[in-house]
Amino acid sequence: MKIYTKGGDEGLTSLSDGSRARKDDSRIEVCGTLDELNAHIGLLNSLLLHNDGTQLSDDFKNEHTLFLEQLQKTLFSVGALVVSGKDSSLQHPVIVRNTMELEILIDRMDAELAPLHHFILPGGVQAAAQCHVCRTVCRRAERRMVALSAHHDVPEIVLPFMNRLSDYFFVLSRYLNIHGSDGEKTWGNTCR
Repeated sequence: MKIYTKGGDEGLTSLSDGSRARKDDSRIEVCGTLDELNAHIGLLNSLLLHNDGTQLSDDFKNEHTLFLEQLQKTLFSVGALVVSGKDSSLQHPVIVRNTMELEILIDRMDAELAPLHHFILPGGVQAAAQCHVCRTVCRRAERRMVALSAHHDVPEIVLPFMNRLSDYFFVLSRYLNIHGSDGEKTWGNTCR
C-alpha cells in the first residue's frame, strides 16, 4: 500500500463511514487536534522514560508511561466516536474506564502537592513543560468538540474524558516540577 493515495489532493478526506468531507470540516479539525495531542503525549512519554532531572520512582514512571500509552490508544477511539457521532459508550468502555482512572491518578498525585493558591507558570523540567503543552492542546480539542456539538452529535462520554485528561496533565506537571530540580514557579496573583 502506498502512503500517498492522491485521494486528498482536492481537499477532501474519507470518513469512517466511507463518505467524503472537506479537510476543514469541523469533525476533521477535531480529529486533527486529537492527532496533535497524541503526538505531544508521545513526546511526554519519551521524556518520562528518559530521566530529565526529576526524582521519580520507577513504579511511578512505569505506571504513568504505560497509562500514557493507553491514553494514546483511547484518543483514536475518541476520534472515531466524534467522527461517527454515535453515542456508543457501551462499545467503548475504555473511555469511561480511563476517565475514572484519570480521577484516581489525579487524586493520588494531588494528595502530595501543596494547595493551589496561585496560577502556575508553564515550564520547569522538560516533562512538566511538555505536560502543559499537552494540557493546552487537550483544551483546544475539547473546545473544538463543544463547537462541533452545535452541528453534530458528540457522544456524551467524550467531553468528561477530555476534561479529566487536561486536568491530569496539569496535576502531572505540578507533580513533576515538585519532584524536579526547578520546583514550581507561579504568577504573583492569586487564583482564588
